Amino acid sequence: MLYELAQWLARHVTPLHLFQYITFRTIMAALTALALSLVLGPRMIDGLAALKAGQVVRKDGPQSHLAKAGTPTMGGVMILLAVTVSTLLWTDLHNRYVWVVLAVLIAFGAIGFYDDYKKLVLKDSRGLASRWKYFWQSVFGLIAALFLYVSAPHATGAVPAPETALFVPLFKQVAIPLGPFFVVIAYFMIVGFSNAVNLTDGLDGLAIMPSVLVAGALGVFAYLAGNRVFSEYLGIPSIPGAGELAIICGALAGAGLGFLWFNTYPAQVFMGDVGALAIGAALATIAVIVRQEIVLIVMGGVFVMETVSVMLQVASFKLTGKRIFRMAPIHHHFELKGWPEPRVIVRFWIISVVLVLIGLATLKVR
Repeated sequence: MLYELAQWLARHVTPLHLFQYITFRTIMAALTALALSLVLGPRMIDGLAALKAGQVVRKDGPQSHLAKAGTPTMGGVMILLAVTVSTLLWTDLHNRYVWVVLAVLIAFGAIGFYDDYKKLVLKDSRGLASRWKYFWQSVFGLIAALFLYVSAPHATGAVPAPETALFVPLFKQVAIPLGPFFVVIAYFMIVGFSNAVNLTDGLDGLAIMPSVLVAGALGVFAYLAGNRVFSEYLGIPSIPGAGELAIICGALAGAGLGFLWFNTYPAQVFMGDVGALAIGAALATIAVIVRQEIVLIVMGGVFVMETVSVMLQVASFKLTGKRIFRMAPIHHHFELKGWPEPRVIVRFWIISVVLVLIGLATLKVR
């Protein structure tokens, strides 16, 4: 919106040429989303408290969590609002990738919102049935994957089209043509990562800080992938138009930091499914577009670890009747071992920082 306006006015106001730079608009998007989150936060918390949309705490979980019962939840709404407004203000709205990511963010946010609303406001303990939640995640994930595949340029010769090939980190020349299998990978990345972030969202600030770090790193990949000179120099896929996604990444990072202001221990508000499902799906969609699915799995290793811990716990209990962890997801295991909640959170943050740095290092180690 502002980008188009600035382009029109730049013919008469020279300083407005600054808006053509993605780096400038990324910074402004981050600051806009941060400011919106900080402004919306207190009002959102008061509104959720008035609706009595408070956290329901499992009685079989860590006893320290019982004090969190009733804490306003569904705070992810402020993240979605901040990211959406910031994206509409600062991105090139003619860019198809912008609309894909924004649509995924809102669609998965709507699924989470309905689930949270049923459980927390309508007091329906079942919420949205798991099968229906997965069904709608699958529908929207598949639509996004199909659109990206159908709208991508396809290879006409021996060289695979970068938009639909699987690139392996650390190797310059390894690009595996996926063909229609691209849809399968994109679908599983979007739906899987959406649920992975949701599983991680169990402690104050545990999910949002790794999300901010991953969003920032993906913004770097998006900017470089959208610049032909940089992408050729670094040996990463060149994706025309992907640079605009750096602005959405900046908005996600800014909104996430704003939310963390209220979500840090002891939390004044929780994200809820509305935020976790949306953030995970948006991050995965960006990674799919810039062809960095494997790098996302590395940088989002905390989310992967949390998901794998649940899968192992369920499989072990069904097969042997025994549990591997004291409680899953794995952050609860460490709590039940006696780690204070802030220690678990900060140590998981440190792991995220290391994994994100490893992911960024793949830009040069090829």
